[in-house]
Parts: sequence; C-alpha cells; structure tokens
Amino acid sequence: MSQSTVNFQQPQKKVRHILSLSGGKDSTALAVYLRDKLPNLEYVFCDTGEELCETYDYLDRMEAYLGRKIERLNPERPFQHYLLVYGGVLPDPRTRWCTRMLKIRPFERYVKDDPVILYVGIRSDEPHRTGYVSTKPNIIPRFPFVEDNITLEGVHRLLEKSGLGLPDYYRWRSRSGCYFCFFQQHREWIGLLENHPELFRKAMKYEKIDQTTGEGYTWIQRESLPQLIRPERIAAIKGEYERRKKRKAAFRRNDSLWNVFALDVDENRDGCLICHL
Repeated sequence: MSQSTVNFQQPQKKVRHILSLSGGKDSTALAVYLRDKLPNLEYVFCDTGEELCETYDYLDRMEAYLGRKIERLNPERPFQHYLLVYGGVLPDPRTRWCTRMLKIRPFERYVKDDPVILYVGIRSDEPHRTGYVSTKPNIIPRFPFVEDNITLEGVHRLLEKSGLGLPDYYRWRSRSGCYFCFFQQHREWIGLLENHPELFRKAMKYEKIDQTTGEGYTWIQRESLPQLIRPERIAAIKGEYERRKKRKAAFRRNDSLWNVFALDVDENRDGCLICHL
C-alpha cells in the first residue's frame, strides 16, 4: 500500500465539562447540584477586574465548599483599554461590548477548540431565557435545572442546604456582575453609593456629558449619576422601593435576605447571562 492511501486518523479529543460561575445564585446553586454528579467538572470565573469585593469573598467560600479551584479568567486588556477602543462609549443593553470583550472572549480563549459541554444555570421557571450561546460549534450548552425541573425555590434550598446562602451583595443588589453594570436598578445604584462610595465615584468618572448640548454617555438612560444622587432623587427612589415592598408584602414569608432578593427581581431586565446567572 502506498503512503498516499494510508488513513492517518487523528486521536479524538476528550470532552471537557465546564461550569462558568458568575458569582450569582443560579450558577452557584448549579455548582452545588453538580459537585458530586460530575467530579471532573471544571469551574471557571471570568474576572473583569471590575467586580465587587463581595463577589470575590463568595468565590472563596465556593472554593472551600467545592474542594476545587475555580479558574479565574482575565481579559487580554482591562476595561479602560476597551473603553478607549470604543471611543468612550459606555456599554449598554444594546451593545454589551463589556460582556463580549471581558467575559466571552476570555472564556472562548480558555476553551480553545476542545469539545466542551457547558452547564448553564437557567431554571425551569425561566422559559424566556436561553443562556449564553457560543458561535463556536465545539461548545454545547446543557441546562440541568431545566432538565430536572428545578425552580427558584429549588435554587434557594440548594444554597441553604450547602451553607453558602446568598452573596452579601444581595442585601442591596439583585444581580451579580460588575459594580457599574448598566442593568442595575436605580435603587441598586443607591446601594452602591451607600456600600461602596469609592466605586460609585469611579463609575461616575466614566460618564461624559456635553455641558452645551446635554448629550453624553451615562450608565442610566436619560439620567447621569450626579443627577441620581441628589437628595430629593434618592428620597424618591427609596420611597418607591418601600411602596413596592408594601405591595408585595402579601407574597413574602418572612424578612429573610432571600425574600428581599426575590422582591428585587425584575424579570423584564434580564442581564447578560454569562454575567448574571
């Protein structure tokens, strides 16, 4: 047989099983759920460098519970570099360039061309959410909570039983992600001001307003952070939040942190799932 007719078969790559953690409740609960089911599961966290200290503390607690290292994936360049690349235009719900450059690219660089099953923490009571869908054909998503009919209440039970509970930032925030996330509600921006004033001031410096035309780039549509923190505006935001609490009081079982979180969930403001699960 001539060498030209020999079939040189390439060895098949081993399939990797990966869970991308956001520092939020759903991906954490999924890590708890899969810990003993998939001993070869890889845990990763895409670290933008713009996270809350509470997120890092929670990741440390997760590592202790899982008994496994969580790989921290960093972007090639910091947020400030990409902000210059995009001409000072802040990311928003339409462009989401921060997710693309600081989260998705580092994750896909880590995966390379290896065949991967990516486990996503979308729950069975979230039919409108589809999760991060890669353009890379070697990454196949899987949704264990959907497959096993696990809802928000099930996520709660998993976190409570594990002893991890919720991250401390849920005292004033309803989502994981960068401290300047544009998906934050107004009350959460006030929470950032009250809990991390230095980070609020840092976020405020990224905004640009043309004093002549009034046009510019702000984190919140049609409102700048200096406008948000006027005393009368803060009072109005807090007042509306208290009214919401009273309207939903009938659905609350007690005053636990879990129920405060449940009150804040806004299903119409879903963030980038690789950031907020």
